[in-house]
Amino acid sequence: MAKTIDLELTRAEVEVIELEARLRVVPMNDTQLSDALKAALAAKKERLAKLRTQHAAAGKPHRGASTAEEPLPLHATRRPPLKRSVPQRPKTDSAK
Repeated sequence: MAKTIDLELTRAEVEVIELEARLRVVPMNDTQLSDALKAALAAKKERLAKLRTQHAAAGKPHRGASTAEEPLPLHATRRPPLKRSVPQRPKTDSAK
């Protein structure tokens, strides 16, 4: 079965994630920027909710739904931390 991707819905999800990330790094003394980002985020979340409703009404499964056959999209999954191996020094015989 071919999977269809609703590009408008995907883009709206990415825009919400980007705005949330931008809001986290706003300087504390820049209230004007913070207020503008909060207003934009509220509007984007409202648009995303409408798109999800339309998407569900069209009979398409919700992207965030977790089913056994449909994994989460890559941008929604968390990557495990890297395992870095520290090279060990060769043991030397220091008791000569």
